[in-house]
Amino acid sequence: MSSNSHIEWTDVTWNPVAGCSIESAGCTNCYAMRMAARLQAMGHAKYEGTTRKSGGRHVWTGRVNLDRKVLDEPRTWKKPKRVFVNSMSDLFHPGVPCEFIEDVWTTMADCEIHHFQVLTKRPSRMADMFADGRLRPLENVWVGTSVEDSAVLERMDALKSIRGVTRFISFEPLIGPVPNVDLSDIHWAIVGGESGPKSRPIEQAWVEEIETACRVAGTAFFFKQWGGRNKKAAGRELRGETFDEYPHQLVA
Repeated sequence: MSSNSHIEWTDVTWNPVAGCSIESAGCTNCYAMRMAARLQAMGHAKYEGTTRKSGGRHVWTGRVNLDRKVLDEPRTWKKPKRVFVNSMSDLFHPGVPCEFIEDVWTTMADCEIHHFQVLTKRPSRMADMFADGRLRPLENVWVGTSVEDSAVLERMDALKSIRGVTRFISFEPLIGPVPNVDLSDIHWAIVGGESGPKSRPIEQAWVEEIETACRVAGTAFFFKQWGGRNKKAAGRELRGETFDEYPHQLVA
């Protein structure tokens, strides 16, 4: 089932897939991993087997469960929405069959009134599916990748190779600096600190250097949160301002 979202940059989440695996340092304190563990403990079949206990906490097992029942949900929504696709997984996880990804793409193609936001830590697989023609650019589908620090900057190259789409980067959780990042050909950048009981700190200088890169490249800048143990108390103002910029609807 979809649900209204408290994520600042979207309206609703839509989860055709549940479950994932650790891909990089940004996954360490994944909120979806914690949520999946709770849902699994409550007996939700969709999350069965997706997490296990390890070292006093729950972690992904690598199992992904496909939920075909929700594939048609967006077709029932009459009012336009911004839709975050797979907040509880990664559509391009290796455990998700190409045919299922194509089914998700077909639903999005049929729902032109909505804007779908597809975020992955595995942009190379996404780029390969575009290159071999299994996926096609859609004006209402924005494709993005996560970059938590400079160690995973190569993800941006894969994303930039996908043409004819709105491309975005989620610098969240931003756990280290990303100096001199080149945001040319990127339409939107989301920046946010990690939240939760074991959150790692963010520095204002890291945020501001990404904001500067956005201004140089003409990239829309969205500052989501400072994060921390109490993200509401920390707020989301930068220098006393709130930055809620979105990309233009033009693609290149």
